[in-house]
Amino acid sequence: MSYLNETHDPSLQSWVVSANVSDNGFPIQNLPFGVFRPQGSTQDFRPGVAIGNQILDLAALARAQPFSGPAAEALDACQGNTLNGLMSLGQAHWSSLRLALSRALRQGSPLQATLEPLLSGTDQAELGLPAHIGDYTDFYTSVHHAIAVGKQFRPDNPLLPNYKWVPIGYHGRSSSINVSGQPFPRPVGQTRPATEGGTPGFGPCQRLDYELELGVFVGQGNTQGERIALDDADAHVFGLCILNDWSARDLQAWEYQPLGPFLAKNFASTISPWIVTLEALAPFRCSFERNADDPQPLPYLSSATNQASGAFDIGLQVFLTTQQSRAECVEPALLSASNFKEAYWNIAQLLAHHTVNGCNLQAGDLLGTGTMSGPEKGQEGSLLELNQGGKQTVKLPWGEERIFLQDHDEVTLRAACRKPGYPTISLGQVAGMVLPARV
Repeated sequence: MSYLNETHDPSLQSWVVSANVSDNGFPIQNLPFGVFRPQGSTQDFRPGVAIGNQILDLAALARAQPFSGPAAEALDACQGNTLNGLMSLGQAHWSSLRLALSRALRQGSPLQATLEPLLSGTDQAELGLPAHIGDYTDFYTSVHHAIAVGKQFRPDNPLLPNYKWVPIGYHGRSSSINVSGQPFPRPVGQTRPATEGGTPGFGPCQRLDYELELGVFVGQGNTQGERIALDDADAHVFGLCILNDWSARDLQAWEYQPLGPFLAKNFASTISPWIVTLEALAPFRCSFERNADDPQPLPYLSSATNQASGAFDIGLQVFLTTQQSRAECVEPALLSASNFKEAYWNIAQLLAHHTVNGCNLQAGDLLGTGTMSGPEKGQEGSLLELNQGGKQTVKLPWGEERIFLQDHDEVTLRAACRKPGYPTISLGQVAGMVLPARV
């Protein structure tokens, strides 16, 4: 099937001049959704669309009623302080609104005079959490990350036997998810006793880590008891963001058996403010291939359509700054770079598996992909892999070293899609800073 339409034409130009600048990341072919308000104000957040270095106020545009049909209905749902109303309408409405906005923002559009006063600079805006996130599930879709971590505990058998058969996930904590710029105190908790049978330690985490992930925002949900079929899953995905699922590795090592992650994961998770729609990412779809030597997915997780175009070519990067580097005005250190197309399980498979037991997803639910690592050195998605389980320091360009994150370190994750002859489609960036523990 074809996922492309007129909004993907690489030759499209906008009357918003900054959207036509090469490699700006937010050209007219992107049009990601988020919520914003004027910087320094106490106004309610309102939905907007990013175009170049500007934000189009969708709530104000809705009052002007420039569209008709499904596009008008979708725009009317953009008058609250989150995107949940728009998300719940479904793919036909999202696509209609995106097409109407694309036409209205193109060079020569008769609606330029209507839209132009509704633009404001991104640098003058505060960006908020784009949706009310009712539930959050984090998966474990990178086999390269799973193997690298597994080798530290089970050198001869790093992967557990279920990994290649079932998308592994756990239910996380939605209340501690915040938007880029989130500062958070170093978590405190119990750690493994120094000797077998001894008393566990208690205090600030000493092995704080980041995790390079993408977030998948659910759009229209499913009724409890009804499954989302694999080839219907795309219609239930509103779009993607970048996700840093911070991890307290020493807390995790003590608590994760028998029921999995708990306090090691729920103290903070940070997402990028812009949601790039699945439709905007259509030019970067690629085939989803499973090694012939591996178990092939069960029928409910496999289809010809999914194999042909179920993966996405999205480049991912991790950067680090420290108190020292910022004081010296040194450029952030690039720690690693990987790609989402390396994932062992893809987006549609995550939704199909999540609902195969009848679980009901809802508009605004967030799914994490899990740490996205690649097969080569320099493609590690966490410090736990870079430092080989805490055994090797990571040397930074300005002379400092790290094993795990220290107070006032800031981690920035970036994601973008690039290919010859097509504008760069950016997912933006997500940044978060570690503050001292509150003890």
